[in-house]
Amino acid sequence: MNKKRIFVAGHNGMVGSAIVRQLQSESNIEVVIRSRAELNLLSQADVQAFFYDNKIDQVYLAAAKVGGIVANNTYPAEFIYENLTIQNNIIHSAHVAGVNDLLFLGSSCIYPKLAEQPMREDALLTATLEPTNEPYAIAKIAGIKMCESYNRQYGRNYRSVMPTNLYGENDNFHPKNSHVIPALLRRFHEAKLAGDAQVVAWGSGKPMREFLHVDDMASASIHVMNLNCDVYKNNTQDMLSHINIGTGIDCTIRELVETVAKVTGFEGGIVFDSSKPDGAPRKLMDVSRLKSLGWEYSINLEDGLKVTYEWFLNNQHSFRK
Repeated sequence: MNKKRIFVAGHNGMVGSAIVRQLQSESNIEVVIRSRAELNLLSQADVQAFFYDNKIDQVYLAAAKVGGIVANNTYPAEFIYENLTIQNNIIHSAHVAGVNDLLFLGSSCIYPKLAEQPMREDALLTATLEPTNEPYAIAKIAGIKMCESYNRQYGRNYRSVMPTNLYGENDNFHPKNSHVIPALLRRFHEAKLAGDAQVVAWGSGKPMREFLHVDDMASASIHVMNLNCDVYKNNTQDMLSHINIGTGIDCTIRELVETVAKVTGFEGGIVFDSSKPDGAPRKLMDVSRLKSLGWEYSINLEDGLKVTYEWFLNNQHSFRK
């Protein structure tokens, strides 16, 4: 029996590596991966040659240039150029090579800065984006529309999923460049080792955020990729085809911080510095479309934080100081 050859672009990233782990558990699948040294996704010629030389049946497009607020503000040109280029090269080359099935992974930042909560798929392109990551968001919106355009013109089966805030194995734990969960896990871990009396958390602790473990993200991505075409089309629209992925449940930053302290075993006090910015009061995804398609999350926040902290402990030697 011929195995289905699936290319995972961005296999070293947090989401891509989780998708690879789950796909590799299937005996009828051959996962195809390439390192940056082996395949330059910014080169149209290299990407076209890759698809020409390899019979690929499906593509998971998880490759992207990502970063926090500082990086997005400092390098907006690189963020829009590199993400647009990677997407254009992979989506178009897959089409030219006759690949019919592709899943594009985006971000919840595609929605307007002041989108109604919880954010529904139809909030896309209804108002102004958050300025700090607008170039990245524009690239992701273009990816959605590129998939839809190839579907409309060529009858391709190119789908898009938009995740909420993700965390888990292979996350970035750099002390200055990481997102909120890895940053908190590392901060509380180091405070515990140092015997600190307290940890200071930024903001009031009142804003609400939604978090999804990356293994659930991988599971949802594979679920959406493998949906029957009629089922997918009946639950989406030709020009509004993307699907939110999340838990549909949020918590306050205070609750998150207290749970991280519990998971890491930190027994000191917690102080919230209200002089620091809070950001948006709430960011929650509407996942009713995803639920109607038969998928719900399975890893609750505390359990997910426990396995993420365990992974951090086993891999902290590899993190830059």
